[in-house]
Amino acid sequence: MMLAAAGTHGFLSPTGVEIAFLLVGLATLGAAAITVTTKQLVHAALWLVVALGGLAVEYLLLTAEFIAWVQVLIYVGSVVVLLLFGLMLTKAPIGRSPDADSRNGWVALAVAVAAAGALVWVVVDAFRTTWIDLDGPAQGSTQVSGEILFRHWVLPFEALSVLLLAALVGAIVLSRKHAKDAKAPEGKS
Repeated sequence: MMLAAAGTHGFLSPTGVEIAFLLVGLATLGAAAITVTTKQLVHAALWLVVALGGLAVEYLLLTAEFIAWVQVLIYVGSVVVLLLFGLMLTKAPIGRSPDADSRNGWVALAVAVAAAGALVWVVVDAFRTTWIDLDGPAQGSTQVSGEILFRHWVLPFEALSVLLLAALVGAIVLSRKHAKDAKAPEGKS
C-alpha cells in the first residue's frame, strides 16, 4: 500500500521535468518582461531571442521536438535576424531611443493585463470540455503538426511570410532614401 502511494506523482511531489519546466518558464517570462520594458531597441531584440529560445526549451520539455526546432529556425533564426537587419538598415539608434519612450506605461500595462485575462478566459472556456485522444498519434508529433499546419493554417502562415518580406523590403527602401539624402549636394534641394 505504501509503495503504491510513493510511486505516484502529484502537485506536491513534482518530477524533475516539471521543475525544469517551471524554472525555464520563469526565465522566459523574465526575458519577455525585459524585452518590452527596455529602452534600447537592440537589447530588446536580443532579449527576444532569449524569450523565444525559452519557449523552444519548453516545447522540448513537452516532447514536441518538431515544434521546438520550428520555433528555433523560424522565430529565433529568421524573425529576430530580420528584426536586427531592419534595425541596422534603418540606422535605428543603438543606445536609448527617445522615440521608444512613452509616458503611457501604466495604460499599456492595464491593456496588457486585460488582454491577458481575456485570452486566458477565452482559452479556458473554449477547451473546458475538450478531451485529448490518447490512442491516436502524439499531439506534438510531426505528422499531426504537419496535418494541422497544412490543412487549417496555410493562409495565416503564408500571410506572415508576406508580412516579413514586406518588412524587409520596407527597411531596404528606408535605408536607400537615407543614403540618397546624405549624398545630395548642399546647394541643391
